[in-house]
Amino acid sequence: MNIKALRAFRAIIAEGSVGAAARTLALSQPAVSRLIALLEAELDLPLFRREHRRLVLTEQGAAFAREAGRILAHLDEIPRIAAEIRATHRRRLRLVTMPRTALSVVIPAVARFVRENPEVDVSLDLRARREMELWITGRDYDLGFGNVPVVHRAALGEPLVRSVLQVLMPADHPLAARTVVHAADLADVCLVAQFPGLLLRRQTDEILGAADVTPRRTVLAGSSQVAEHLVAGGAGVTIIDRLSTLTLDPARVTLRPLIPERWVSFGVIRPREGDLDATAQAMIGYLRAEIARHLLPGAIELPD
Repeated sequence: MNIKALRAFRAIIAEGSVGAAARTLALSQPAVSRLIALLEAELDLPLFRREHRRLVLTEQGAAFAREAGRILAHLDEIPRIAAEIRATHRRRLRLVTMPRTALSVVIPAVARFVRENPEVDVSLDLRARREMELWITGRDYDLGFGNVPVVHRAALGEPLVRSVLQVLMPADHPLAARTVVHAADLADVCLVAQFPGLLLRRQTDEILGAADVTPRRTVLAGSSQVAEHLVAGGAGVTIIDRLSTLTLDPARVTLRPLIPERWVSFGVIRPREGDLDATAQAMIGYLRAEIARHLLPGAIELPD
């Protein structure tokens, strides 16, 4: 991939025109246009369309900019990263987790790892589950933690724990008087659900669809963490795995088993090619130890 062409692409988006991009890059306008043509040919994508001597992003160009945004934003970091590698022999561990399990499992495990391994430089990022496999296989991270199994052919998932889905509700909700909640009971509630396409939303839709249930009202949340806090604020109830609720205030929310019962698995996600180094393997040990602290028969268990 031609780095100069990527920089030209980024500059046109940022500056709004070829001329302004050329001035930023200290190149001629024809040179910038040639770089864009080279990039389009290499990607086999029409990134821009020409309108009155201006370049306007195509739909495919906008999609490429969104998907490659992190890479494009970090192009100027490459020389600095190389300089750091030359100047130090410190080990690095780059981690990514889905928000759903960040507070309950990953952050405590990483914090302990950092305390006990001062010779390792650690970074921890949050990514939606649907993005995580792509960032792992793109080698942006060494290790991820999220729902498994994975479907990307270049990624591997190793289950570490499984957790049952339950109904999370305000502590004073009418359903809190019940020992269990059936899917049919959710027809009369305000359901806090994730946006369509997100994994937990698909799982929720499958449960409700099988019971032929449509909640009377739905509030949409962009992540499970947002959904949890909406529930704590009294907005409604949500379906969530028990593992992801460990840090919630029991004075504000409560959980009830969901019928029919459904389990989900979480584990580490890594590139399929190559072996994990000792640092990443050690981190997995810390994750296992943190999970072991929260095992709860019938709710949070080790994989079968």
